[in-house]
Amino acid sequence: MHKDTAIILKQFWGHDAFRGSQKKIIDTVLSGQDVLALMPTGGGKSICYQVPSLAMEGICIVVSPLVALIQDQVAQLKKRNIKAIALTGGIPPDELNNLLDNCLYGNYKFLYLSPERLQQTLVQERIQQMNVNLIAIDEAHCISQWGNDFRPAYLGCSILREFLPNTPMIALTATATPPVVEDIVDNLGLKQATIFKDSFSRANIRFGVKHSEDKLYQLKKYMNSVSGSAIVYVRSRKMSVSLSNFLIKNGISASFFHGGIPKSDKEEKLTLWLNGKVRVMVATNAFGMGVDKPNVRLVVHYQIPESLESYFQEAGRAGRDGKPSTAIIITSNEDSDKAKKQFLSNLPDVAFVKQVYSKLNNYFQISYGELIAEPLTFKFNEFCKRYEFNPNMTFNALRLLDQNSVLSLAENFKEKTMLQFVASKAEIFNYLDKNRKTAPIIQTILRTYGGITEYDTKINLYMLSRKTGTGEERLKQILKQLAADDIVEYRNNTSDLEITFLVPREDDHTINLFAKKIKALNKVKQGNMAAMLGYISNKKVCRSNYLLNYFGEKTNEKCGRCDICTKKEEVTSTYDLKKIVLELLEIRPHTSRQLEKVIGANEKELLKTLERLLEDELVSLNFKNEYIKK
Repeated sequence: MHKDTAIILKQFWGHDAFRGSQKKIIDTVLSGQDVLALMPTGGGKSICYQVPSLAMEGICIVVSPLVALIQDQVAQLKKRNIKAIALTGGIPPDELNNLLDNCLYGNYKFLYLSPERLQQTLVQERIQQMNVNLIAIDEAHCISQWGNDFRPAYLGCSILREFLPNTPMIALTATATPPVVEDIVDNLGLKQATIFKDSFSRANIRFGVKHSEDKLYQLKKYMNSVSGSAIVYVRSRKMSVSLSNFLIKNGISASFFHGGIPKSDKEEKLTLWLNGKVRVMVATNAFGMGVDKPNVRLVVHYQIPESLESYFQEAGRAGRDGKPSTAIIITSNEDSDKAKKQFLSNLPDVAFVKQVYSKLNNYFQISYGELIAEPLTFKFNEFCKRYEFNPNMTFNALRLLDQNSVLSLAENFKEKTMLQFVASKAEIFNYLDKNRKTAPIIQTILRTYGGITEYDTKINLYMLSRKTGTGEERLKQILKQLAADDIVEYRNNTSDLEITFLVPREDDHTINLFAKKIKALNKVKQGNMAAMLGYISNKKVCRSNYLLNYFGEKTNEKCGRCDICTKKEEVTSTYDLKKIVLELLEIRPHTSRQLEKVIGANEKELLKTLERLLEDELVSLNFKNEYIKK
C-alpha cells in the first residue's frame, strides 16, 4: 500500500495540488510502469520521481549529468528533511564505501550519481543489493546522439534495467525533438513506456528578437523597461565582465558569472542574485542549471546560442512563477556570421581530435598503455600556445573526449597555494620585529597551520583573507616578499581546467572507437545552427509556434505576445515616414532613438530615411547629434 501522494506533496513541498501531468505521471510510476516525461523548464520534473519514491519503501536511484545539478537537488531534499546522498567526484574509496553502506542500511530515500560513477564496479555491485523502488534518468536527452548535449556515458544507464528488471524507470527531459524521444526509449530499454508530454508552451513569456546595430543601447532599454530580476546570456567570459561593467556604469545593479571564477566567488555572486541584492546576472551558459529562482522577469541573449535546445532551456528560466516575463535575443547583422564561425568553423574533425589527444598525453608525459587516475590541473591557454592549437577548436575536441569517456573535464577555476617556512625560529622572530606592518598576517598563518615550519603546506588564501581582513592579492604580495627574503618557500599555481584520464593511452585506437560519432555529431551541430538562425531571421511565424513546432508540438494558435504577433504596422511608404519625421523635427530637434520611440517605425527603415533626408539636405545634425530641420 502506497502512502498518499497529495499528503507527501503538502508535507514536504507545501503545495496543495499537482501541476500539469504530475499526478498522472506519479500514478503511472506507482503502478509499476515505465514513463517518459517531457516537460518544459520549470514544469516540476523532479516532483515526478521524488514524490512516488517517498510513497514507496526503498531508495530511488537518480542519474543526473551535472555535479551542480546533483548538489542542488540533494541540498533541496535535505532542507526538507529528506535523506539523500550525492556521489560526486573526489570521494576517497573508504568514504564511497561508507556512503553506499548508508544507502543500504541508513534509510536513505535518494542516491544521486553521474553516469560515469554508475560505470564503477563497486557502485554497480552495491546498487544490486539495495531495495530500489524507482530508477530516474534526469536530462534524458543526453542519451541521444541527436540531442544537444549528447553524452555517451548515458548509454551505460541501460545497465540499471539489467540489474533491476522489475523496477519502474522514469526518464525526464525538457528539450526533446521526436528523434530524441525515439532514442531515449530505445537506448534505455523502456518497456511499454507511457509517454507524457506537457505542452512546452510558456504562455507567460513574451519571446522576441530585436535586430539592432546598437546592441548596448537596446540592452539598456530592455533593462529599463522590464523591472525585476534578469539574466543576460553571453558566449565568452570576457563579454560577461564587459557587459556587467556597462550595466553598472548605467546605474543598473549587475554582476558576472562564468566557469573561470573561484568557487567561493560563484557562491557569493549567486547568493546576492538569488536574494535580489544584485538585479542582473551576466553569464555564460555555465550559469542557470539547477538554479531555482522563480521570479526572473527578463532573459536576454546578447549573443546567438548554438541551438534552439539551448536557447529554449535558457529562455525558460524566465517566469517560472507563471507571471508575465520576457525572453529577447538582441542581434546585429554580423552576429549570424560570428555564430557560424564560433560553432561551425571550430568543429573538430577526427584527425584533429587524434592530434589533441596525442599532444595532451605528451603534455602530461603519459606513456603508451599508461593510465594516471588522479585529477590533473590543466593550463588550457598554455597548452594551446605550446602546440599552436586554435583554442575554440581545441576546447571542442576536449569536450568530445569528455563526452566519449576518454577523460573527465572539469571547468573549475583552481588555485593551489603551497607554503613552508624555511627560516629558523630566531630568523622568523627577527623578521617579525623588523616588519611590524605584516607581522600580524605572518603570525596568523603560523597559528593557522601548525606544521608549516616542517613541511610544504597547502594554504587557503580566501580563508586567510577573511581572517586577516587583507585582500588576496595583497596576501600574495606579502608571500612573494617572504620568499624573496628567504623566510618561506612559496608556490602559487592556477588552472582553468581539471582533467582526469579515464582510459589508458592508446593513441589513434582510442579515438577510432567513436570516429563515426564525431562525424555524425558535426552534422547535428550544423542542423542545430541552421534551426537557430532560422528562428532569428523568421519574420512571419509566431515565435512560440516556431519553437513548439521544432519540438514536435504542432499548433497554429498564435501566442499574441511575441514581436511577430504584436509588431506595429510599418509606415506604408517612404514618403509617409519622411513626412512624419520632418513634422516632428519642425517642432524640435530629435535623436534617431527619440524618433524611433515616438514614431514606432522599423529602426532600419528610419535610419535609411534619415540618410536620404541628410543627402537631400532637408535635415542636418547639431553638436548634440540631434536631427534638425533646415
